[in-house]
Amino acid sequence: MIEENVILVNQNDEQIGLMPKLEAHEKALLHRAFSVFILNSKNEIMLQQRAHQKYHSPLLWTNTCCSHQREGETNLEAGSRRLFEEMGFKTELKELFHFIYKAPFDNGLTEHELDHVMIGYYNDDPIINFDEVEAWKWMKIEDIKNDIEKQPEIYTVWFKIIFDEFYHYLEDHKI
Repeated sequence: MIEENVILVNQNDEQIGLMPKLEAHEKALLHRAFSVFILNSKNEIMLQQRAHQKYHSPLLWTNTCCSHQREGETNLEAGSRRLFEEMGFKTELKELFHFIYKAPFDNGLTEHELDHVMIGYYNDDPIINFDEVEAWKWMKIEDIKNDIEKQPEIYTVWFKIIFDEFYHYLEDHKI
């Protein structure tokens, strides 16, 4: 399996190069990424638990899916592709906002991403890819906020950052 490249960007989200994903995370270089939040009609978020064999953050809970755009792929195309690859379904996505964050891991790697946050709606069960996802669940937004405060160690580093941005976006925009 060949390692995927990530798109290196500047602060304005302009592409400045390509680099193998692992190398970009080792060097903590800013690159383009996306995070998808799927909500149901009860206003619950579909969370996924990362597969036990993932090379970082195994078995931690996170948003519905997230990954990196491929060269020539739009943000929405990338989000839809990865949502289907990980969770086994398609739904219309809408980009809400983007922001930059930096989050180091215990294993020496660092996420330094210009993250495009997307939302979609779906009410059925996913058909998860067990190479990527260990488990999934629906959770109310307020329950996630409270649970992150009570047991932050069960969530991915980036999810805690992205969820906070997403939560405040929802407060400000009432979508």
